[in-house]
Amino acid sequence: MIRFSVLAVLMGLAAAVAPSQAAAFTATNGSRVNPVDSIIFEVIPRARSRNGDYWCAAGQFARQRLGAGWRDRVYIARGMGQSVTTGRRSSVQFTLNPSAAGIEPLPSGGFRSGLPVGDSMTIQHAESYCEPVPIGF
Repeated sequence: MIRFSVLAVLMGLAAAVAPSQAAAFTATNGSRVNPVDSIIFEVIPRARSRNGDYWCAAGQFARQRLGAGWRDRVYIARGMGQSVTTGRRSSVQFTLNPSAAGIEPLPSGGFRSGLPVGDSMTIQHAESYCEPVPIGF
């Protein structure tokens, strides 16, 4: 009887954790991507990262999980800040729908430093920042 009770409790815990685990995504560069809500998702790098690492993960998530096309744009909804899904210090939030997220898209083109709100690029351009992971090192 005790085994059955323990098994039932463990199964209940697994069921409660499963939806959040299923929603998480890991990009090829090791960054985690978690949905914040139905409009915004955030990229959480595994370690100190370059700006391109955020774009890479955002592009992969948007294409593979959200069904975005290569020419669709991904927008920064919130610049560098603390993750709302994990509490980690460094994350950037993105969206495919800037008007629904309440942000004003920045004009395309030109050089920008940092990760400003409203900046965007095509999914294809974002994924061009993905670098192959070295094998055997």
